[in-house]
Order: sequence, then C-alpha cells, then structure tokens
Amino acid sequence: MNGLKIKAELTISLLICMLLSTLSVIAQERTISGRVSDTRGEPIIGANVMITGTSTGAATNIDGYYTLSVPASATSLHVSYIGMKDIEVPISGNIVNIVMEEDVSSLDEVVVIGYGTQRRRDLTGSVASVGGDAIAAVPVASAAEAITGKMAGVQVLTTEGSPDAEMRIRVRGGGSITQSNDPLYIVDGFPVTTISDIPPTDIESIDVLKDASSTAIYGSRGANGVVIITTKSGQSGKVRLSYNAYYGVRKISNTLDVLSPYDYVNWQYELAALKGGDAIKNYNSFYGNFQDMDLYRNIPFNDWQDLTFGRTGNSMSHSISLNGGSDKMTYAFNFSHLSNKAIMEDSDYKRNSISLKLNNKATDRITLDFSVRYSDTKINGGGAQDVSSTLDSDKRLKYSVIYTPIPLKNLDATAGSADDDLGN
Repeated sequence: MNGLKIKAELTISLLICMLLSTLSVIAQERTISGRVSDTRGEPIIGANVMITGTSTGAATNIDGYYTLSVPASATSLHVSYIGMKDIEVPISGNIVNIVMEEDVSSLDEVVVIGYGTQRRRDLTGSVASVGGDAIAAVPVASAAEAITGKMAGVQVLTTEGSPDAEMRIRVRGGGSITQSNDPLYIVDGFPVTTISDIPPTDIESIDVLKDASSTAIYGSRGANGVVIITTKSGQSGKVRLSYNAYYGVRKISNTLDVLSPYDYVNWQYELAALKGGDAIKNYNSFYGNFQDMDLYRNIPFNDWQDLTFGRTGNSMSHSISLNGGSDKMTYAFNFSHLSNKAIMEDSDYKRNSISLKLNNKATDRITLDFSVRYSDTKINGGGAQDVSSTLDSDKRLKYSVIYTPIPLKNLDATAGSADDDLGN
C-alpha cells in the first residue's frame, strides 16, 4: 500500500509541474489586436505589422484589423506600407490602433514634361526620371549607359563593340519594321540626333515620356517616346568649383576553347580523308605527312583571341565645373575629358567636351538664356564587326576563333574564309 501511495503522490506532483510550466509559457505571450488606418480614418489593407527587431508579424485584413501574438518582452511594433511612412508604436495594452501618414516626398519631385515642368503628384502620364547625382555616380562614358537598368520600360542596348558604339534606346519596344524606332531626344528644349556627346557629369536630370500623351506635345516625332535631358544651369550665390574623376580597368572575362595545333591538324586530316583525292594532296602540302603529325605537339602557336582582345583596357575621366552668379545673372561652365582604351588592340576613344550656360534676367518678364556646347572626339580602331564593310577580314570576333593556330605557307586573300575547311 505504501508503494502505491508513493506512486500516486509522484504522479500528482508531475501533473502539477506540467500545469505550472504550461501556465508559465502562456504567461510569456499575449495577444494584441488593433486597426491600421490613414489620417482620414480609411483602413489600410495589407499593411505589415511586425514585432520590432523580429520577423514575426501579421498583415491587416480588408477592414484594416490585425491580430498578433507577442512575447512579454516585446515593447513596440513596426508598421510599413507602400506609399506610407514607416512607423514604430509602443505596445501599451492589448489593443493598439495605428495611424499612418502618406509619404509625399517622391510626389513633390518636379518632372520635365514637354516645354515645362510639373509636380509628379499632378502628372497623369507615364514618366520615368533619373536625377543627376545618380547619373554622375556611375563611371560610364555616355548618358545612355548611365540610365541602363534604372528606368522601368526603357531598354538600352549597345549596337556594336567599337569604343564609340552608339547606345540604342527603346522606350516602348520596336513599333516599326522599316522606319527608325529611336525616341526623340530633347536637350534643354532643342531636338538633337544623339546624346552620346554629353558628359554624364553635365546632366541635371533625364526624363523619359513613355506613353502616347507625348505625341500631343511633339507630334509624330514623339511616337517612339521622348527622352528629355536637362543640363546643369548656374545658381546664384558663391562661386562653386567641383572636380570629378574616376579610373577603371577592363579585361575580357572569358574566351572560347579552341583546338591546339595537334588537334587542329588531326581535324584537317579527317576532313581531307573524307573528301579524298586532291584533298589529301592539299593536306600534305600544308601540314606534311600524316605520319609526322606528332611534330605538332607542344609547338608555339597563335592564340588569336588573346592577340585580338587580350590586352588590359582602361577608362579615365576628368570633369571640372564652375558654377555661380547673382540674382540677375547665373553661369555654369563644364570641361570634361574622357579617355577609353578598349581591350581590342589598336582601339581607343578620346573625347573633350566644353559647355557654357548663361542665364540673364533682364527684367521681371524677360529672361535671356545662352547655351553653347563643343565636343571633340577622336576614335581609333573599330568594333568586333564592321557592319559597313563587306570584307570578311573585318569580322574580328568571328575570325579570332576560326583562324589557324599555326602559320601556313602559300597563304592568299581567301585563307580563313567561311568555306575554308583545309586552311587554304
């Protein structure tokens, strides 16, 4: 009997301990609820209510209400929603109501539209914008390169591999088969044919009109979109002198695997054996007897990819700007030098640009603006393929991988052509 009594007492003790542990766990957490609304009292649907410093949270329902279990150590909630300012509120009880304010900072930006400006909050058309600070921070040669990947719905492509290759901008894709799909470029209110000669450090902002409403201002020329560039103007106040420079190194990241001299000669023999007859004689005249093929092992050869694209290129840019003026007149002067040494041999690009803008407020109603820009460009070499030429020798990228790795005798102008299986 004493043994049964002891077991019963142990069982009761264990049950009491388990109950106390459960009550302790329950006491460590509590459930809070509330409503998330804006300043007008409207519910915010899908707002994220998180316990500060953790990944635990809940989303508000269609009426703006939430329910969340929080530990006893939690002291505040972090609430976020797109278009609203993030807010952190203390947990003061089991019911925590939250009021969020609109984030109007981005809505107050001034956007260039046609021949004027307008606040983004009042704009109904589709416009993408990039500020001058974001453009100048990217070490690139042209404004088109600087906006690559920064605007939704705007594609920037390189047309060729030459140092001065034009950047092709597509705002709404290709809408024409026979005509140009390039957008209309407007620089400081004037249409231009290219923006490749404008240094990125001289740009105040780039606005792209993407929808069809741009045709109401520019007519049919704006059918492919409009790229509006505003260059930096003078500001009244003390004279400000700024200097911007960068230096970069470039190297080809990867090359194609090509045949060694022994494998190449062996491949040529297999081709000649398939054709037979004169093909075998041609093979012997170029590569010797098949029995002597081992002579092509471990011999020096031409790595055409390295000889063509193997050098280390670099880019160097210097930009000096002078800005200042008074209430009546402001000025902005900019000098920019760009030196671009490409990875392809005998290929480089240099550009010197000077710009000057004067703004004179003659009277309260009359303002005189003067702007001049000069650009001097020097280009050496070409791209991977010269599309303006019909010569096979201009297709450098193609022939850097199909030229023979060893010198051959009796070479003529047809050597290395696309139908030259025997290297002749």
